[in-house]
Amino acid sequence: MKAFNLQLRFLLPLIVVLIAAAYLALPIMDRLTLRWFARDMNMRGNLVANTLSESIAEALQDPKGRKLQALFNRAVEDERMVAIGWCSPFGELMVRTANFPRDLQCSDAEQLSAEPDPQLRLPGGPVHVSSHPVRAESGPVGQLVLLHDMSFIDRRSQDTRQYLIILIAGLGVIIALVTMAVAQLSWRGWVSGTRALLRGEGLIRPLGGGAPELAPIAAELRSRLRDLEDEYRRSQIQETGWDAPRLQALLRSQLRGDQVIVVSNREPYIHEKGKDGKTFVRRPASGLVTAVEPVMRACSGTWIAHGSGSADRAVVDRHDRVQLPPGKSEYQLRRIWMTEQEEQGYYYGFANEGLWPLCHVAHVRPVFRESDWEAYRAINQRFADAVVAEARSEDPIVLVQDYHFALLPAMVRAKLPRATILTFWHIPWPNPESFGICPWRQEILEGLLGSTIMGFHTPFHCKNFIDAVDRYLEARIEHEHSTVSYRGEQTFVEAYPISIEWPSALQTTQQPSPQECRRQVCEALDIPGSHHIAVGVDRFDYTKGILERLHAVERLMEKHPEWRDRFTFVQVAAPTRAQLEEYQAFQQRITQLTARINERFGRNGREIVRLLAQHHEHEEVNRLYRAADVCLVTSLHDGMNLVCKEFVAARDDEQGVLILSRFAGAARDMPEALVVNPYHVEEVADALHRALLMPAAEQRERMSNLRNSVREYNVYRWAGRMLTDAARWRLRERISERVQRHGGGEGTNGNGRGRMAA
Repeated sequence: MKAFNLQLRFLLPLIVVLIAAAYLALPIMDRLTLRWFARDMNMRGNLVANTLSESIAEALQDPKGRKLQALFNRAVEDERMVAIGWCSPFGELMVRTANFPRDLQCSDAEQLSAEPDPQLRLPGGPVHVSSHPVRAESGPVGQLVLLHDMSFIDRRSQDTRQYLIILIAGLGVIIALVTMAVAQLSWRGWVSGTRALLRGEGLIRPLGGGAPELAPIAAELRSRLRDLEDEYRRSQIQETGWDAPRLQALLRSQLRGDQVIVVSNREPYIHEKGKDGKTFVRRPASGLVTAVEPVMRACSGTWIAHGSGSADRAVVDRHDRVQLPPGKSEYQLRRIWMTEQEEQGYYYGFANEGLWPLCHVAHVRPVFRESDWEAYRAINQRFADAVVAEARSEDPIVLVQDYHFALLPAMVRAKLPRATILTFWHIPWPNPESFGICPWRQEILEGLLGSTIMGFHTPFHCKNFIDAVDRYLEARIEHEHSTVSYRGEQTFVEAYPISIEWPSALQTTQQPSPQECRRQVCEALDIPGSHHIAVGVDRFDYTKGILERLHAVERLMEKHPEWRDRFTFVQVAAPTRAQLEEYQAFQQRITQLTARINERFGRNGREIVRLLAQHHEHEEVNRLYRAADVCLVTSLHDGMNLVCKEFVAARDDEQGVLILSRFAGAARDMPEALVVNPYHVEEVADALHRALLMPAAEQRERMSNLRNSVREYNVYRWAGRMLTDAARWRLRERISERVQRHGGGEGTNGNGRGRMAA
């Protein structure tokens, strides 16, 4: 009896609410019905006016108006037409039918017709008023005023109200009966289960005995408590800047217990064998390594890369793994081996003779060979197999880095369908027309769409990628959410501008002062202390604009001879891909141009341009940054280019000027630099002259803003945004799977991947 009383207390307010909702909905339904019919009346009036326009033009030839009167009398025989009136171009009522209101003037009809609800009340009921202009060959000849009967709308509205009340009443009765039946059947079990929950029973293990149906609720409650705990942790770090501890906190809270695997071609540390037979470690000159290595130290994951060092095999264990960084063991590196022939086809061939010039659109013709493509596919499969072997669960987080592994995401997806795969394309993505040159464009796009998230540096590159998918694949694209659906899988495409690790306070205090760095650089390179120093730091690559940069230095010497005894340009160019003919020819051109400039403008045996064509360690490059007055970054086309951000991070004295190419991705976020077109030699030379003469106060203002931007948008923010999106994806996937297990709808597809909205 008590249960029945409780049910009545619940059902009575429900019935009252349903009845009130019905009566509140009735006026809205009436207004909508009236608006719909008014629109239909306007459309019907336009049709009548268009139909009668020619007949009216002929009837107007009768000066007595008898033909026009006869025409209107025939028209009002329609069952819904009440009356018709004819107004002259001057607004005078010339002809009307019998039922046309005598007090309705042409101006009143035109004003009523312009209202949202053009009604007029007559003794016979409401009528709809509409005014329609009529044109002849000579121009406007008048206005046709039509009055339609609207009494039928009230009759239909009454029927609609009756059906609506019956429908809501029926739903109320059904809900009441179902609620009473369910409550009567499960009341005892629910009461005992709730008491057990309040006592703390069942929260540790699934409820047994009297209430097994409460076991899912207990599990859900535990999950929600964990989510609340995670939300609390996130709120504690929300206001702090992005750094390694914050990234680690994010991994603990949003990706607790999830494994992170990074895949890249270049390894973060290379073990080499010296001339004395001893093994030493060096870091490669790679922006990718600079960006990703701090992330791996923060998440303690597994990095899979090509072992290219002469001593790499000597330091790995039997599973080809080595702990890094040397002496700290913060993450592990799994090395993949390949033969010289495989490396020639996969790396030097398809990746760097094909994809690299294709994506950079740097006026170097891509080369595509069938043998290179086969090697590229085979190496991608080898790395994908390594990912599967290193995975400790069915759903690891896999970070795929760069254009060397365009096929790998789909290969991993085939073996680990529940994995969260984040692919980041570190170089530009070309427009669809340029990308169409590639013979295997469809296979590359299909491979990349195996990714859960596809990341680029800029929104422009994202747009180019989506346009290429739209052009060459039968895929469904949702531009609003930046998602691509292909063969039942969905990929989220987003821009994640990459950056660098901001130096800590300890690192800043331990490094030499800019004055000391300048003294050391001048002494090492035999540069007079009074000289202004400009630097360029790049790999020997035709996309970096080194040739154009040297032409600008030459033009500066021609236009401003006063700098010939006061200026030195230091170009660091680390050799890369020296096996390729294009790179060999490019390096030779740089060497010849450097010799020509030094021959023309050198004084007393000193060179204007110092070309340092060897690898430099980070400390050496940082010393150059701190010693320089100007840093030139003149990429012809670049994904981001981290040299400019490294230069800014090195200048804690807030001095120095950055000259930056508008075709580098960093130019979007660094407007305080002197942004130039590297192809315009005069513009770069003038910018260099301006930078050398820039007052210290202006340098400080520009550099301060640049440093604030790079400090805030550092590499941990880049990784944090990607991993946050990955965590959101995984949470939605798990919720969808849970709903499916309990009989929910179609939350995921066959592979367990759900929808990712922007």
